Amino acid sequence: MAIVHIATKAISRKVGQSVTASTAYCASFILNNERYNTSHDYSKKTGVMSADIILPTALKAKGLMVSCEKI
Repeated sequence: MAIVHIATKAISRKVGQSVTASTAYCASFILNNERYNTSHDYSKKTGVMSADIILPTALKAKGLMVSCEKI
C-alpha cells in the first residue's frame, strides 16, 4: 500500500522568502528569478522522487499547460 504525503505552505516576500527559490528547492531544479535576476540551483539535492504540477480537469481539458519555469 502506498502512502502519500502532500503539504502546502504559504510563502511571503514580505519576510524575505522567494517562491522561485522554494520551488527550486522542493523540486530539486535550477530556476531563474527574472524579477530579481537571480538563479537558484538545487539540482544536486537528493531524495526527490517526483515533482509534479497537478491541474484541475477543467483546465486540463482546455489544453492549459503549466511550467515550473513560468512560476
